[in-house]
Amino acid sequence: MEPLSATKHHNNLAKPSSLHMEAPPPEPSPLRKIMVVASIAAGVQFGWALQLSLLTPYVQLLGIPHTWAAFIWLCGPISGMLVQPIVGYHSDHCTSRFGRRRPFIAAGALAVAIAVFLIGYAADLGHMFGDSLAKKTRPRAIAIFVVGFWILDVANNMLQGPCRALLADLSAGDHRKTRNANAFFSFFMAVGNVLGYAAGSYSGLHHVFPFTKTKACDVYCANLKSCFFLSIALLLTLATIALTYVKEETVSSEKSSANVAEEDGSRGGMPCFGQLFGAFRELKRPMWILLLVTCLNWIAWFPFLLFDTDWMGHEVYGGTVGEGNAYDRGVRAGALGLMLNSLVLGATSLGVDVLARGVGGVKRLWGIVNFLLAICLAMTVLITKMAQHSRQYTVLPNGHQEPLPPPSGVKAGALALFSVLGVPLAVILIPQSTSTSSHLFLSSIESFFKKF
Repeated sequence: MEPLSATKHHNNLAKPSSLHMEAPPPEPSPLRKIMVVASIAAGVQFGWALQLSLLTPYVQLLGIPHTWAAFIWLCGPISGMLVQPIVGYHSDHCTSRFGRRRPFIAAGALAVAIAVFLIGYAADLGHMFGDSLAKKTRPRAIAIFVVGFWILDVANNMLQGPCRALLADLSAGDHRKTRNANAFFSFFMAVGNVLGYAAGSYSGLHHVFPFTKTKACDVYCANLKSCFFLSIALLLTLATIALTYVKEETVSSEKSSANVAEEDGSRGGMPCFGQLFGAFRELKRPMWILLLVTCLNWIAWFPFLLFDTDWMGHEVYGGTVGEGNAYDRGVRAGALGLMLNSLVLGATSLGVDVLARGVGGVKRLWGIVNFLLAICLAMTVLITKMAQHSRQYTVLPNGHQEPLPPPSGVKAGALALFSVLGVPLAVILIPQSTSTSSHLFLSSIESFFKKF
């Protein structure tokens, strides 16, 4: 029979210490909390829609040459490539008493508000600091705009990463809740797109905010300000509701430090990007081919995405930036086309499985939409030629010629082009990789390439 002290010592060894006991797995949060957090995507996407539809024409009003406007948009890919991994890493190890994700979401929403103010008031601030309205180029306004634009892209990427991570935390590994969370996030993205493009296509929004029209800011600029005011109001309202209603559990500093030390040791001191580069090294040949084709798709699509409203104003409506109303009418028509594009994109995203069965399989659908994208982008040349051939002018009281709106057939063809482009955008350019159907979709594409 063991002594009492030895028995106590044995029992102490057998009984796990409270310091080493594993915490029970977290329970998935109610669906209403997931919906509230996912709704932030509507505010974020509202701002993205305004960027894509209105800012390329706006920078030309400030005097940036047409050929240089695309360089400003480099911020989007750069910030997405750098900011999201860094923010994601630090939010994973955040020990704030407010939670891991909420501080970053709050900071991102505040940064968006500041950036939108700088963009909207770039012309006014530039004039205040000495820009001459008689000159076409306004260097101070351009500098303020570029700073605000880059802050906006960084802030949007700062918002999206922690928001998706918070949805994953609330789902707690439950597959059904995860699918619902991503479905709600995609739904609210579509809502934000439709609202943003609809706001950009409406020319009388500045009447709601009459103070937006100033000496340095014309009607187009005033509409842009008004749209961004709505964007700020929507985003801050949704973010405030989500951050107030949804609570997070804090992570202890000891656990966070242990995770950081483990990751630093396993990734060679590159915690943010080591795993990313390691994943590239492990990719198989079929996935490299898939990524290459997707890259080529984006090379084809992104220039149209940046200049679609500008293309409508310049080529379809025959207008010139800052001269007459033709260009502004074309930009608003382009924003309407992008709204139709978003509607088709949302409907197609929900029906990918049905379309795949209808054409005889996922791999055949993937090939068809690649050709569809190429045909649609080539059709822009045909629509441009038709618009130029049918263009008519009217003489203004000052003696200048103003292009009349294009014939209804040309306008219908341009809007139809925007709409049809929503199909390849949904299937091959924005795959919902977290949904079950998309895992099957990508697996089928990979098996298709394995045959080669």
